[in-house]
Amino acid sequence: MTDVQTKSRARPAAIILTPTSEARIAELMAQAPEGAIGVKLSTPKRGCSGLAYSVDYVSEEAKFDEKIATPGGVLYIDGASVLYLVGSTMDWVEDDFTAGFVFNNPNAKGSCGCGESFTV
Repeated sequence: MTDVQTKSRARPAAIILTPTSEARIAELMAQAPEGAIGVKLSTPKRGCSGLAYSVDYVSEEAKFDEKIATPGGVLYIDGASVLYLVGSTMDWVEDDFTAGFVFNNPNAKGSCGCGESFTV
């Protein structure tokens, strides 16, 4: 019998976080409720196109969640949502009228007119 060794390679993160989105995660974690271990990105069924982006505090790590460590806290990606989000970029954008996370998702085939939901 030969002793076969396999080298494991670090997997790239499912999504790319911009510096402004990482800074916003740090701000959220600085004001997080007691017991929060990070924020979680998920894609619940909602809106006129079918799926929406949702970012919420999370107090427990789920078994199949993707975990991305940032300088200011941990971003979890819902295990059921990862396939919809692979290759996406998550940004935080503020202007005179709105502020929020913005997603550049190469998997999205369309979105509703208001931009609140998407379809894959």
